[in-house]
Amino acid sequence: MLIKIKHIISGIICEIKYRFALVQHRSKLPLLSESDRFVVETLKREGAYVTTLTDLGLPLPTATGLLRTAKRQLAQMEKVDHHLAEKLPEKLPEKLPQIYTVTDIPEIANWGKEPRLLNLIENYIGLPIAFHGVHLRKDFPSEHQFNTLLWHKDAEDRRIIKVFVYLEDVLEKHGPFEYIPKSLTSIFSWEFYRIYLQLWLSGHLGINDQKLEKIIPKSAWKSCQGKVGTVIIADTKSVLHHGTLRTEARASLFFCYTAKSPKRPELCTQYWDHTFPHFTPHTLHPTPSL
Repeated sequence: MLIKIKHIISGIICEIKYRFALVQHRSKLPLLSESDRFVVETLKREGAYVTTLTDLGLPLPTATGLLRTAKRQLAQMEKVDHHLAEKLPEKLPEKLPQIYTVTDIPEIANWGKEPRLLNLIENYIGLPIAFHGVHLRKDFPSEHQFNTLLWHKDAEDRRIIKVFVYLEDVLEKHGPFEYIPKSLTSIFSWEFYRIYLQLWLSGHLGINDQKLEKIIPKSAWKSCQGKVGTVIIADTKSVLHHGTLRTEARASLFFCYTAKSPKRPELCTQYWDHTFPHFTPHTLHPTPSL
């Protein structure tokens, strides 16, 4: 009992320090253009902002190099997946996504480190930020919800920005990113607590469509379909989100950002350590995970 009380007190102290740090850093936040302030305000209100590489307006050579290099690495991924598929005795009912760490590839990582993008994200998070890295990810067809196909929230930090870039056109059949706007799940709303209860009952593994529809009508769910080069900027801590059921594969990049000292740093290492195999510059084959 004493240990539990100490844990609660420690948590309260950490939250007070966090709130104080937000206030202290407010005057040090980078200045933004009007268009970038609009992105930040949309993130604060809705929890996500959908655009394209072109409309986001980061340097064109960087954006072009990002897509070109990512597609080259995606082709390598597909070769590996084809080789593995030949060894499987039968089709698996639940096929986990194929994930490679591409943080070491300059043409990909440099886009995620563009100063204007970092300034925008710092203004949303409210503190000095850390860019943890990039995953190249291919999600496969599935007939039922499991893993990240369930509605969930990420847990790396109090505020997390993940930037998703579609490497191919994504229609309903590809299982687009889908989210519930923050404005519908305010902490002052009954829906917030109903969702939290369902997440808690699931062990924070996620909620299926049937349970969520009893809380938030399906007409309010935001499906992010888009052409190749679609960019989704989302706070995956504050918004309930998932990938939808799909009949065809979906390929995308995942960039991850948190405060420089995240609440749960152990969850951030996957973007640069050997949790997943790496693609590295000047190599034809990925380095294996440990």
